[in-house]
Amino acid sequence: MLPIDAAAHSSRWRRRHPVDKAVLGLGLTVLAISLPPWPGAALVLVTALVALLGPAGVPRRRLWRAYRVPLGFCVTGAATLLVQVGGPGGFVSLADEGPVRAGELLLRTSAASLGVLLFAFTTPMSDLLPRLVQAGVPAPVVDVALVTYRMSFLLLDSVRRIRDAQAARLGHTTRAATWRSLAGLGATAFVRAFDRAARLQTGLAGRGYDGTLRVLVPEARVSVRFTAASTALLAALAALTFVLERPLS
Repeated sequence: MLPIDAAAHSSRWRRRHPVDKAVLGLGLTVLAISLPPWPGAALVLVTALVALLGPAGVPRRRLWRAYRVPLGFCVTGAATLLVQVGGPGGFVSLADEGPVRAGELLLRTSAASLGVLLFAFTTPMSDLLPRLVQAGVPAPVVDVALVTYRMSFLLLDSVRRIRDAQAARLGHTTRAATWRSLAGLGATAFVRAFDRAARLQTGLAGRGYDGTLRVLVPEARVSVRFTAASTALLAALAALTFVLERPLS
């Protein structure tokens, strides 16, 4: 199990309905994209960070390990706005207002990423996917997503075991040995994935599979208080942004 999935299963908001957490987490993401980057995205970033470390109870190290990957993409994307290609300044030169635009983009994307992580760190996929059928998503699409989600952990576990076996047999001592081990790892993982898929299809056929996977979903109700509080918080952030926009700009 990936660290973010383990954190979602042990989250304080684990028993809450996904709609409750979607209103808050995805609402913060929408605000980060739509509001002015300063101070709107900055307020969203701080709010999402406080919610993650506070009420949601996400460990700091796990949050940083998950956040540093999208943050790296955010920084890389913002850095491209610092320069321009062509023009009177030469083939490559500093862009006009490049630092301002780069900072605004970085604020937007980093805040939006935290909003998505707030939803991901508190909502296991096993709780979300079965409920998508009730939201109008076709059942076969949800079934494929469920099977892919469950089998991905088995495949990752197989890859880890194969790498450990190769390392125990000195398969990573030289560069040539590392490349041979990598090729063997890919081939073995490919064969095992097809073998597991065939066994899964045989097992489903033997159990009378009729085109729908039936799974147990933990009972949860949409909390009117939580949803109302989240909506009020989002509205307050939007209002505070427009109040502070002029004095801070």
